[in-house]
Amino acid sequence: MKQQILNHLAEHQKAFDHLRSHMVGQIEAVADLMVGQLSKGHKILVMGNGGSAADAQHFAAELIGRFLAERRALPAIALTTDSSILTAVGNDYGFDQIFSRQVAALANPGDLVVGISTSGNSPNVLEALKIAAAGGVTTLGLVGRDGGKIAAVCDHVLCIPALYTPAIQEAHIAIIHILCDLIEKKMFGTGA
Repeated sequence: MKQQILNHLAEHQKAFDHLRSHMVGQIEAVADLMVGQLSKGHKILVMGNGGSAADAQHFAAELIGRFLAERRALPAIALTTDSSILTAVGNDYGFDQIFSRQVAALANPGDLVVGISTSGNSPNVLEALKIAAAGGVTTLGLVGRDGGKIAAVCDHVLCIPALYTPAIQEAHIAIIHILCDLIEKKMFGTGA
């Protein structure tokens, strides 16, 4: 068991070493993008499946509630939470459409649609990002491995080039926390 723990920590460390050595500038650029859009009254829509759905909900909660600073609520929607929409669209149109129908209804130019996928190939996330792009909405892929099909359709991509899914997920939540911290500091001051 100790070796399993050490193996997990080694994979985690590789992902975080990549974050530290290759992605700082990319994360800062995405934070600036988000600050610009939120400052103009636009919203962030976030989606993913499984653990990435939980990350989407976590991200929206940090923006609407707070990360570390007391400040006004910021507009964010996790497209993973309305069971009536998910089951109705899934039943009537298919699971691949559960996010794209929401993006078509809710996203406007100036908003940001964020798709989270550890493989970079989740069909329902990919379809929603295509709909966003076709509607002139800015897109961000928070992905893993080689970025998959999602990386090819997004305006911005933050990719963890690991094969070990738990390490990708751990890096994704770290990126989300960093983005929330930077958004608060940039929008509400260094004391935030």
